[in-house]
Amino acid sequence: MKQSNPINLTGIDHVVLRARDFAGLVEFYTDVIGCGLERVSPNYGIAQLRAGQSLVDIVDASGRLGQMGGKAPDHQAENMDHFALQISPWNEAAIIEHLERHGVQLGEVEQRYGARGNGPSLYIQDPEGNHLELKGVETAV
Repeated sequence: MKQSNPINLTGIDHVVLRARDFAGLVEFYTDVIGCGLERVSPNYGIAQLRAGQSLVDIVDASGRLGQMGGKAPDHQAENMDHFALQISPWNEAAIIEHLERHGVQLGEVEQRYGARGNGPSLYIQDPEGNHLELKGVETAV
């Protein structure tokens, strides 16, 4: 009997792009594409831009977060760090059990900021090695 899937997708929470020219890419997404600048975290080298109900995060490839992704992007190197899918409701125990049953290696569940504010977050990799974040929404206590 097939078990139900506790991962209920509600949309893309955010996309993270690594940039050689951090200021130039932020300017492109704000001035040309029309994203709103939501917040900047200079200590981490990240700008978070509002794109409707989602975010486009620009990470400085030479900054604290960007260096974790390896060499700076160019036309031969990837610039996509990860993408995040919103999950609601967030049933941590059921989600972890489901992923482990499918042999998925899990990161730690942590509170992270996304398109709908802070909330639980879990990083995994798909079979091709792409990084994926499962992102819950903070619930009122």
